[in-house]
Amino acid sequence: MHSPLLQSHRLRLARVSEPGRIYLITSVCWNRAPVFRDVRNARIASRVCHSPKTWPNATCLAWVVMPDHWHGLIELHEGDLSRTIARFKAMVSSNIKRKTGRKSPVWQRTFHDAALRSDDDVKAAARYLVANPLRAGLAESVGEYPYWNAAWL
Repeated sequence: MHSPLLQSHRLRLARVSEPGRIYLITSVCWNRAPVFRDVRNARIASRVCHSPKTWPNATCLAWVVMPDHWHGLIELHEGDLSRTIARFKAMVSSNIKRKTGRKSPVWQRTFHDAALRSDDDVKAAARYLVANPLRAGLAESVGEYPYWNAAWL
């Protein structure tokens, strides 16, 4: 039987970063805590998503902040996907800790990624991503939920 830590380590070892590829990313909060149910934290994460400083080697095409996780549609231009997501998570964490005094971690160490195939419809993936609050019962329309964005707006 493999430990979850060893499995996540193997997951990171097998991860391939391809410039020009678009990835659907899911990053979960530490112990599935609803960190972003707090409006201050959700706004902090949203500002980090919007900042060009967050994505120097990628473009964040769409994203949604859910109470206990984040989804993003990231187009990698160069470099390493793991480092790109680590940068985003570190920026969110440091801002939340500095502005709210939070002591415990914000994120789980790993994240899930799925590379879109070249024939996948990127806009359809973005629509699916930003509709997560509807499926979770957090809003009745996408416009009611404030913590998301997509490049096509």
